[in-house]
Amino acid sequence: MRPFKHPTVNEFVLERVLYALSDPMRLEIVRRLDQLGEASCGELDGGRPKSSVSHHFRVLRDAGLVYTHNIGTTHINQLRRDDLQQRFPGLLAAILSQGA
Repeated sequence: MRPFKHPTVNEFVLERVLYALSDPMRLEIVRRLDQLGEASCGELDGGRPKSSVSHHFRVLRDAGLVYTHNIGTTHINQLRRDDLQQRFPGLLAAILSQGA
């Protein structure tokens, strides 16, 4: 498997982050990762089709919200909390504090 592409902190764009979080499924993924620390795509898919889930994770990665790496054939995801805090101080905490 080839590695995933992730933007650097300086490449984070507020509009992309907000767009990524505007979708209920992606916001749910971010909230679950906040609770779990890290998880596989399968643990976060909610029974949705793989193609749909892949799209949502790509949007989250492209925005800088999620870091994905491989362990064997499993994709493991985690929030880029420190990177987001560095680029947009307080944003992720404010969003996560709003509850479901």
